[in-house]
Amino acid sequence: MSGSYDPTGFRPLTFHDAVPGFRDGRDTPRAYLERCLGVIEAKEPVVRAWVTLNVEGARAAADAATARYREGRPLSPIDGMPIGIKDLILTQDMPTEMGSPLYKGYNPGTDSAAIQALRQAGAVILGKTVTTELGMSHPGPTTNPFHPAHTPGGSSSGSAAVIGAGMVPAAIGTQVVGSIIRPAGFCANHAIKPTYGALNRGERQGFSQSHFGVHAGSQRDMWQVAWEISQRAGGDPGHPGLFGEPLPRPPAKPQRLVLMESEGWKLLDSATLGGFETLLGRLRDAGVEILTRRDSPLIEAFEQAIGRSLEICRDVCGFEQRWTLENLAAKHREGLSDSIYSRLVLAREMTLDDYRAVLLQRELARRAFAAIGGLADGVISLSSVGPAPRADNQAKDSGITHTTGLPAFNAPSSVLGAPAITVPLMAVGGLPVGVQVMGQPHADAPLTGLAAWLAQHVPPVVVA
Repeated sequence: MSGSYDPTGFRPLTFHDAVPGFRDGRDTPRAYLERCLGVIEAKEPVVRAWVTLNVEGARAAADAATARYREGRPLSPIDGMPIGIKDLILTQDMPTEMGSPLYKGYNPGTDSAAIQALRQAGAVILGKTVTTELGMSHPGPTTNPFHPAHTPGGSSSGSAAVIGAGMVPAAIGTQVVGSIIRPAGFCANHAIKPTYGALNRGERQGFSQSHFGVHAGSQRDMWQVAWEISQRAGGDPGHPGLFGEPLPRPPAKPQRLVLMESEGWKLLDSATLGGFETLLGRLRDAGVEILTRRDSPLIEAFEQAIGRSLEICRDVCGFEQRWTLENLAAKHREGLSDSIYSRLVLAREMTLDDYRAVLLQRELARRAFAAIGGLADGVISLSSVGPAPRADNQAKDSGITHTTGLPAFNAPSSVLGAPAITVPLMAVGGLPVGVQVMGQPHADAPLTGLAAWLAQHVPPVVVA
């Protein structure tokens, strides 16, 4: 395996640092957009991260933002920011095809709540990014921006890849199991999967643990996009939305962190494990205490409670998605991949009592997580079980084929509804590997301070 990523020298595309130039006339949102389009033109033939680009609409939006800056009245800190939107989310000016031929050309002509919020904040909705089929496991055409033979991860494949490729400074993703944090880690993104319900999912509320989140080239851009959405669209119905301030918290050194092993620990390859242990050693050298399941019966109880998170996700999602898949299978069985159809077969075997039992397991995991809240400032783990696998891999877990990478380190935060942030702190074999931190529900803002401290004070680890 050979890639081109080195975290010590990689410089992602950012937006917040361009804004002063917009204000004093040295730069404009339109010129910034044109630079993005130039990168897309150069890299998209290989990366293949976009389903649709609305260049004409984006240029009009960028021109409007340019005029506002000249007049000294930008709408928000993200006014003029080019953003990619995962192709599961409705946009009135572009189709939403959901990675499936069954939705080819589908466009009800409406914007999801988050998209309306972004437009109100002045963001430039540039295009739709590739998703795996219906946001599940069957991959789309996108390649890893650091090595085209490898997957970018999924299901937010395109949203992660456009950041890694430097095409735009931010993109919207979604996660039900591992679809934001894992691909973000594979593509050297900063990304947040907020507390469950913190960002309004609009029409995408059929899953009881799906999340909206943000991929970005910097933590500041990541947080400001999430914040601007939350201030206009709020959270899901019945949820209080994202707590915090307009800017991410300043770097805050943790005193203690809980190391989460979960199902992923036994799946780590030796190079990734060695690199992560080096990083943990650097944390200890900096005075951060690392607690493991051997240090507290509460942590051991937590590890046991999340030990079947992949199966919990599989069964919760299967039962909740069954009737949508039944309708699609009845109309166009040939239009469903074998991967998605296998999920339907598994769901058909579940009874209501099976679903109730798995919800109970999820609730017990959440209680166990709450019980360790007072032990440390957060939880740390990897964002994946290793660097991005080759795109032709056929890895399986819990009866599901995961060609875009195993979500063993991601399922816990989705089960728990807890906020998670990934930081690009490792490279293994020339490919990115993210380091994930997780907090208690609604501790999204403090988690940004912890993540910022990691990014600024822990030297990246490079494993050849």
